[in-house]
Amino acid sequence: MKWVLIVLGILLFLVGGVWILQGLNVFTQGAMAGKSQWTLIGSIVAAVGIIIEVIGATRRKKVKTA
Repeated sequence: MKWVLIVLGILLFLVGGVWILQGLNVFTQGAMAGKSQWTLIGSIVAAVGIIIEVIGATRRKKVKTA
């Protein structure tokens, strides 16, 4: 489960980064280009990705008891 959170966090961070760049009109192709709301949405998604990544990285392995 730990690696799933890390991978999910990385994916959210990357998607958020693309949305930020589209909102800032760095990536000029697509319907989201140059629309500032995508900068805000991308920032939120990227921040959630970082949080999930940190939770996954700091999660301890459960010790099974008999």
